[in-house]
Amino acid sequence: MSKTLRIKNLHVCVEGKPILNGVNLTINRGETHALMGPNGSGKSTLGNAIMGHPSYEVTDGTIELVEEDGTVANVLELDASERARAGLFMAFQRPMAIPGVKLADFMRHATSNVRNPERKEGEDLIPMREFRKELQEKMGHLRMDLDFARRYVNDGFSGGEMKRAEILQMAMLRPKFAILDETDSGLDVDAVKLASESIAEISADASHGGAMGVLIITHHDKLLERNTPDFTHVILGGRIVETGGVELAKELHNDGYDRIRAEYPEAAKLNSKMAEEEAVSV
Repeated sequence: MSKTLRIKNLHVCVEGKPILNGVNLTINRGETHALMGPNGSGKSTLGNAIMGHPSYEVTDGTIELVEEDGTVANVLELDASERARAGLFMAFQRPMAIPGVKLADFMRHATSNVRNPERKEGEDLIPMREFRKELQEKMGHLRMDLDFARRYVNDGFSGGEMKRAEILQMAMLRPKFAILDETDSGLDVDAVKLASESIAEISADASHGGAMGVLIITHHDKLLERNTPDFTHVILGGRIVETGGVELAKELHNDGYDRIRAEYPEAAKLNSKMAEEEAVSV
């Protein structure tokens, strides 16, 4: 069973433009990591590259899953669905709508695939009674109306509904490593509190073989109040320039990135260029 997600010297391009410039990061199961940085620094790119988004080209470096016995699996050799089956999960900043596919049906198939990675499509789905009972329990914890499961995935969802649906998926899929890309954005205070509490509860649940390793990508510290990071990483210009504890996250939230930019001027200059190019392309 995977115990470590290990990223070494990761370089990633999008449409030929370099975004990540040598990211090094190691996440063990049971650890919570915060990834913070200004706009255009590469935060979401890292998450998408880990998950195998086809628009993100890895030009150098490695992403590996290290097993308890020391066996190493090369994540870059796996497609996106295989990475999910291996225990990687990402809650997207802007989840895609899937009209015509009910959330419950989507969750039953996805959960069956992750819990039984060798399953062939159409075979050995989780028994409906067992699935419905577990889904309803998880929805109850998230204070979600049961009718929500009958709606099409993210189709017509509000921002808060999308984020809650992402957390529901995490609860059902029980990943080994979860990447949360600005899950707090667009949520009001009560919704952030509920999301934060739910993430903390799910990530600490060791009943399925060990607590999750969690990477929280955020501009703010809202989710971190109940998910205290063991490590806080600052990404600037496509690479991690500084790592600390929860005190670093508090500093960035209170004071911004002026000190970071001053201490890492080359990375700051590159970040400004990347942010300008991103703004032009939008």
